[in-house]
Amino acid sequence: MSITPITPLTRRAASTALALAAAVALAAQATPASAASNAVPTYEVKINLTTAALDSAHAPLAAVKSAFGITGSATARSYAYYDTDAQGLGGQGWDVRLRHKSGKDFEETYKKRFAVTGGDVDAALDAANAAGFDSSDDNYAAEVDWGYAKQTLSFSNEKSHSDSGYSGTAMPSGATGLGWVAADVPGKLADWNSDGWGAGTLGASRVHGPVTSAVYEGAWESSDDASIEVVPVVGASGSGTEYVVELSFKTDDPEDAAALHADAISVAEAKGWLYKGDILKTQTILDRY
Repeated sequence: MSITPITPLTRRAASTALALAAAVALAAQATPASAASNAVPTYEVKINLTTAALDSAHAPLAAVKSAFGITGSATARSYAYYDTDAQGLGGQGWDVRLRHKSGKDFEETYKKRFAVTGGDVDAALDAANAAGFDSSDDNYAAEVDWGYAKQTLSFSNEKSHSDSGYSGTAMPSGATGLGWVAADVPGKLADWNSDGWGAGTLGASRVHGPVTSAVYEGAWESSDDASIEVVPVVGASGSGTEYVVELSFKTDDPEDAAALHADAISVAEAKGWLYKGDILKTQTILDRY
């Protein structure tokens, strides 16, 4: 057997190879992975109307429906929210909703909200990206809700539960519904703040609601998804019934959203139907039930 002698030349080559390998490894460690881009949101314009827009049966007036392209008859939907008495989830920008549309399976929605300040949607998207909500996560749909004066960026995770045994828009008991949404809690909420925080907070929650609303659909201007939702809620005093009337339009284009927002306000104000403020349905139900 012959033994290859180790010469200064071979020692130098080996040393060079080792140094090159170390440099490559160090460069790989020093080069950060490319960050995912910001999510691209859709838009939903939400304008509240006063009860002057309703008839004696609490349905939209024919003139209101005509003005905003609403042609469909009423369909019902029931929904409720889950949070603690102190609204621990809401305090961290999370909403958990269970909704039932007639003839459909139950919809479980887990939504994270980010404030939009001064109309700067890009800054809100940057904040969401830093929190782990970006274009790479296809489990969450991004949307900008654009009210009378307020904009909010939200990311929604949608799941479903069989409606077997429930007819129409019937809802489960509070405990049963809580069991469903707690069992399906997504990872981002489950470990928000710290390991298990969201799952534990949701598990300690209770039902707020339910309410059953009437929804009238149609198309207006650039939106093929226009609607008026009339939501009866218990009065602020704890008795009686008040009606939240929400006119909404969905679009993928921010310029279309801006035009819809301006035009809807202009028409509603000219007709005397405009509520000059933002009534947040979710918060109203959380506060009053």
